[in-house]
Amino acid sequence: MVDPPGGESGAGVLVLHSWWGLNDWTKDFSRRIAALGYTVVAPDLFEGENPTTAEEAEAVLGRQSPDAMSGLVVSSATTLRAVTKRPNDRVAVVGLSMGASLAMWLAARAPLEVSAVVSFYGAQSIDFDKADAAFQGHYGDSDHMVSEEDRVVTESFLRLGDNTTDFHVYAGAEHWFMEDGATYDPGAAEAAFARMAQFLARHLEH
Repeated sequence: MVDPPGGESGAGVLVLHSWWGLNDWTKDFSRRIAALGYTVVAPDLFEGENPTTAEEAEAVLGRQSPDAMSGLVVSSATTLRAVTKRPNDRVAVVGLSMGASLAMWLAARAPLEVSAVVSFYGAQSIDFDKADAAFQGHYGDSDHMVSEEDRVVTESFLRLGDNTTDFHVYAGAEHWFMEDGATYDPGAAEAAFARMAQFLARHLEH
């Protein structure tokens, strides 16, 4: 858990990592969000494993129990609410790739926990009728894992559930453009972080 500067708790933001695990980049990203004035919790969904190749990441993900992972996501949101400035308020969830899909799932399955979701290159095609959140999405137009069709379908399902969406597409950006690695895109990453900050400020009270 990371609190805002000064040590006082703020509104809650749950960060869900990609299949690279809870690595140093994700921890730094969580601290950047906390510096905006939020209390941040970033659960380790891979129990300490930090894959470095797509093959390793796919194997680690395949070993995880879906029930255990989803249970950890729900319990982390509940725990986060309890330690925020106003425990009765719902939290925001920021997810990256795998974590983005889980973030959208959480908003649909536990609407009393989630008021806003920020999805970085995540897709989901489930029933969002019970969700009661605002959704922001960030996608690259050169993403080899989330196609334009995937993005459109995701936004369509969200809107069918009567949820507001604020989706952005970045020219030339690939999957994981936010994160350290071969596809990191500094221009897209900084623009997306700024838009995320504005979105969180609109939907969470410090």
